[in-house]
Amino acid sequence: MEQGWWFYCLKHHAVETKDGCAERHRLGPYATRHEAELALQKVAERNEQADAADEAWEQGRS
Repeated sequence: MEQGWWFYCLKHHAVETKDGCAERHRLGPYATRHEAELALQKVAERNEQADAADEAWEQGRS
């Protein structure tokens, strides 16, 4: 497995090295290329968890 700094570019929808696009266009850094390939999946999972936590909090306030 390739080690190093890997990023997921939101502009090109591709995995890049540190020499890729500007930081404002990418997610990371990730330790492996594979982790960077899964970046959008990880973001979706975290968003679902945050939404569930928000909903639980809001229900607790009612």
